[in-house]
Amino acid sequence: MAGGGNAIRGSRVGAGPMGEAERGEAAPRQAVTYFCANSHRSVITFSVEAAVPDSWDCPKCGLPAGLDSENAPPAPKIEPYKTHLAYVKERRSDKEAEVILDEAIQQLRSRRKSGEIIF
Repeated sequence: MAGGGNAIRGSRVGAGPMGEAERGEAAPRQAVTYFCANSHRSVITFSVEAAVPDSWDCPKCGLPAGLDSENAPPAPKIEPYKTHLAYVKERRSDKEAEVILDEAIQQLRSRRKSGEIIF
C-alpha cells in the first residue's frame, strides 16, 4: 500500500522558522515578583502598559501573594460550612424559636379540629 502523498504532512499553519521580522516586535514587558505566606516567590510578566495588581494568587500553593517580601498577605480565613439551622439560630434566640414553634403547632391543631385537609 502506497503513502497518501500528503505534501504538508507533519506541519501546521504557522509552523516553521519565524522571527520578529515576520511576527512583529514583542510588546515591552516587565517582570513583577510576588511573595506568599509560604515563602514562595513567583515572577509574573506583565505588559509595561498594564496596571500591576497589588496581589496575585500564588501558582504553587494558591494563597494570596503580595509585592512586599517581608509582609506577605495572610491566608484567608476559611469558615466551616453552615447548615440552614445554624443560620436560623444566629437570627433567632431559643425563646423566639419556642414562640414560633408554639404558634405553628396551635395553627396545625386548629386545622385538624376544623377538618381542614392539609397537603
